[in-house]
Amino acid sequence: MSISQCNVTEMTIRKIDSLLLSRATIEGAGVHLKRAFGPTEVPLLDPFLMLDDFHSENPEDYMAGFPWHPHRGIETVTYMIRGAVEHGDSIGNKGVINSGDVQWMTAGSGIMHQEMPKEYHGTMQGFQLWVNLPASHKMMKPRYRGITEKQMPNFSPRKGVHVKVIAGQVDGTKGPVRDLVVDSEYLDVTLGPSNEIVHPIEKGKKAFAYVFEGGGSFHQESKKLVGAESLVIFEDGDEVMIRSGKEGIRFLLVSGNPIGEPVAWGGPIVMNTEEELEVAFDQLRKGTFIKV
Repeated sequence: MSISQCNVTEMTIRKIDSLLLSRATIEGAGVHLKRAFGPTEVPLLDPFLMLDDFHSENPEDYMAGFPWHPHRGIETVTYMIRGAVEHGDSIGNKGVINSGDVQWMTAGSGIMHQEMPKEYHGTMQGFQLWVNLPASHKMMKPRYRGITEKQMPNFSPRKGVHVKVIAGQVDGTKGPVRDLVVDSEYLDVTLGPSNEIVHPIEKGKKAFAYVFEGGGSFHQESKKLVGAESLVIFEDGDEVMIRSGKEGIRFLLVSGNPIGEPVAWGGPIVMNTEEELEVAFDQLRKGTFIKV
């Protein structure tokens, strides 16, 4: 995979399938956040289930946090831009996700965890992405990967283009999160004012971009600027093209192979059937949910 200057080639530039604004919601014990996508958009974004953007200058919006709760059948990816979140889980992991760090947690057969933001002086911001697991791996052994900002490579092919590679690779620069169940790419892209990139994404993969700073256009034929708190869902094709506006732009660029299986969603648990959900919640009531 590579990021290069815009050139007209025989490759197919992905057009915009849908453009959505994130919507205000409250989760956890009272955290005010913006939901970029969720259950309604699942058919458009398989294998991705949800993306939440939590940012605020007011600690009262986020200090209540996300106390102990279960997950099964999914992976949760927490990426902190600014601020810190204390975490702990039922398989013995605990620590702090600091500015620039990523926590990639595979719930698999079942995990209990908590994420509690710490007060931050300024605008605290982070994201949580949910990645679905295929039926063959929904009951896999849970695992946890904590990656610090220093462990994540940065790719800057030229002035005004900066890419943090979390998962996947850009021109041979590989992200530290590997051996994924679902082949996925997760990039944090910053473009300076009036810059442009073309980035290949394998045909057949689902892809989206979430803008959280500045604005830009997401197809060579579009002059409309997409601003912050906007989600761009791409059509199929070979590559994406992004042009930044006069203020520059920063966005998440995520892609992955669709699973193509039924989705049964019950709060923090995502399985393939309603019967599997009933089993999971029955085990929660009986205290037999955790398998490891």
